Amino acid sequence: MTDIAMITRMVDSLRKGIPPQQGVSLYSVRHDKFIEGVKRHHIDPIEQQGKIRFLSGSWGSGKTHLFRILREIAFQNECLVSNVELSLDEAPFNKFEMVFYSIVRNIQTPSQYNADLFTDVAPFGRVLKEALSYLATGSPSAVDKITQEGYAAARAKLMASASIDIDFKKMVDHYWKTFFSERIPESVRDEMRGEALQWFAGEGNLQTFRSKFGVNKMVSRESAKVLLHSLAGFVGLAGYRGLVILFDEAEQSYSTMKKSHLKEAQNNLLSIINNIETSNGLFMVYATTPDFFDDPKYGIDKYPALAERVRMPKDRPPSALQTIWNLDATEDNPEDYETAALKISNIYAQVYPEPELAYPSESDTRAFVREMLKKQSEYERVRFWRVMVATLIAHLDDHLEGHVRLPEVVHEDTMLMLRE
Repeated sequence: MTDIAMITRMVDSLRKGIPPQQGVSLYSVRHDKFIEGVKRHHIDPIEQQGKIRFLSGSWGSGKTHLFRILREIAFQNECLVSNVELSLDEAPFNKFEMVFYSIVRNIQTPSQYNADLFTDVAPFGRVLKEALSYLATGSPSAVDKITQEGYAAARAKLMASASIDIDFKKMVDHYWKTFFSERIPESVRDEMRGEALQWFAGEGNLQTFRSKFGVNKMVSRESAKVLLHSLAGFVGLAGYRGLVILFDEAEQSYSTMKKSHLKEAQNNLLSIINNIETSNGLFMVYATTPDFFDDPKYGIDKYPALAERVRMPKDRPPSALQTIWNLDATEDNPEDYETAALKISNIYAQVYPEPELAYPSESDTRAFVREMLKKQSEYERVRFWRVMVATLIAHLDDHLEGHVRLPEVVHEDTMLMLRE
């Protein structure tokens, strides 16, 4: 049964022409076969082998939409997901320690997704808490039932894991200690948890952490890739099937890097590709634009070692087994917009199930979408997908309120809203 609160949030988001955080697969079209292939070939066997794939697409090709579908599939299959926006300030790929911080900072559990907790201030803390609960009680949501014996059992499993770095283990254990002892005041608990999370976020200095916790390193340029491997191992130990990392090169940061920094970023990417298969439970998707591959100044075809491993995007629709999924090779089909509109209309009717209300028929809905498509200029900066969903919701709102405007009026008013 569909969660009415979730689909209500979906309709509110679509009304503004904004892709919703949840439920995108309920109205998605075109990618069904491809997504099923990703699930079968990459998500289902995620515990057995690490993999990386590349997503290529021009601006407006639907990379964000596809990422949200992949995120849903991952959560439905008990994986953690971290959506990382690569940028020069926050997470430049030439400084992989900063990428690691961003992975931890943006990690989410299925329970967070289901509860719509997209602004959790300490998402990795939730991962650590659910992990302790799972290892101590068999359930990720029974943290209040953890006993001294349960904590000891969880700690023993953690320390026995050969795939997790010893300093990683020490900081996890420091966080865990706060959940089973009533003798620790709440203010001290918060401080202890904050200290552990600071280490994973690269905050503080080694001398302080060494004296307090006995660790011998911080997350650094030298240790970040090893600790990512440890993170994947910890995710598996904690009862999740794996970790899906969605990298979004949203700002084309590689195009503004210094030449030396670009080479470092490309070396880091090559290192990940060469070692990913040993990181069981890790699936990465790196989304970028076509010039990442073939730009004469910074494209990877200028770096033979990397180009040999990745190749170039092929001019054919995405297939799960391809190394590069080329969204630009997917042709627009007006019927796809109509099918999506019918799905959205069905969702809308679930939110507003007015028995006496005569919503537009299937043929009327298809005709409305075709009318909106006629009004879309090829030079319009606003993508037709946003126009279609926003005008459709406005059209349905008109029916709900009993005052139906002409299609051209709905289009004009909606375009004013979207251009603001």
